[in-house]
Amino acid sequence: MPEDEVVITPYRDGPLLVRGPFTLQDQDGNAIEVGRKTVALCRCGKSRMRPFCDGTHKVIRFKAPSTLEDGRESPASARFQRDDDART
Repeated sequence: MPEDEVVITPYRDGPLLVRGPFTLQDQDGNAIEVGRKTVALCRCGKSRMRPFCDGTHKVIRFKAPSTLEDGRESPASARFQRDDDART
């Protein structure tokens, strides 16, 4: 994976894993400090650490695919090239 690439991977019955040089923002556009290059984001909506995953999906038996039913990658599974011009 190139160092400027951001990859989002949905895990079956689990979180979205985000890897790479990304900035996470709240709904008002304020940066959320993550302090690492990989984070797990909650998909089940029940985490006590939202937007981050705390493993609650296992307890509540959350179900969600990692791919579409026909085997194609989910739209949430994406790769992004960092565009420094877009940050200005």
